[in-house]
Amino acid sequence: MLLLVPLAMLRAEISQRTPPDEMAQVLAGAVDIHVHSDPDDRPRSIDAVEVARLSRSKGMRAIVLKNHYDPTGPWAYIVRKEVPGFDVFGGIDLNLPVGGMNPAAVEHMTRVSGGWGRFVWMSTFDAENQVRYSKENRPSVSVVRNGELLPEVKEIISLIAKHGLVLATGHVSPNEALMLLREGRLQGAQRMVVTHAMNPPVLMDVPQMQEAAKYGAFLEFVGGSLATADAEGRMDRFADAIRKVGPEFCILSSDLGQMGNALPPDGFAAFILALRARGFTEQELNRMSKQNPARLLGLP
Repeated sequence: MLLLVPLAMLRAEISQRTPPDEMAQVLAGAVDIHVHSDPDDRPRSIDAVEVARLSRSKGMRAIVLKNHYDPTGPWAYIVRKEVPGFDVFGGIDLNLPVGGMNPAAVEHMTRVSGGWGRFVWMSTFDAENQVRYSKENRPSVSVVRNGELLPEVKEIISLIAKHGLVLATGHVSPNEALMLLREGRLQGAQRMVVTHAMNPPVLMDVPQMQEAAKYGAFLEFVGGSLATADAEGRMDRFADAIRKVGPEFCILSSDLGQMGNALPPDGFAAFILALRARGFTEQELNRMSKQNPARLLGLP
């Protein structure tokens, strides 16, 4: 069971632990590829414009707005107008509301004003693997049948490669993720990432993460809440895995915006500093929080 502390207490704790100059240092130029915000169908602590303004004020370079059910490319277009001088991206999560594995939805995203929809997350909350892991009895989205990727999945990967989008594996199983990455490499996709590789319901082990890296994918590690009872152990496991996979293949992000948790930039800084406390160098942390995510998004 997750043990949460009140948001005000968590912000105070982060402030006490993290001198402002340290937070400014780790966030200067940082790119967070996993930010949740309003509008949404579940409680969020901050809306899309607010989180962009806050991230810009902290010296960050860019964020990616993530929503499980609504495409966020149009949001990025509007937010960029409201928060000039700051890079905001979005994407599409292939859950049931957009038709699951729907190539037409991906193709449409590439034509939306601005072209800021860059991520294609394979299904998350509606993924067959997620529904099975959660022991739920409801419709789900499949990517594999009889040991083969579905034709529509291969078509989506072709669109990702054609338009230079990011293939993000979502909440599929490790074996399914590896199949997606192999197909991505075969079709020439240049930007791929395993979505929170060690978190449920994905739960990749180190050899699987190393295989993913061989296909050219980054491995995403998300900080989430550091106020949970398991946070210290989780940080230790992440640190061990990152060393075995190699920081050059890893991306750090926050996966924050949930009501009751730290705001995304603050929690992101706390996550980076938690890894610094475990011996990662400034060069390694910059690689994972600034350079690698910028490369994934095609930023200079």
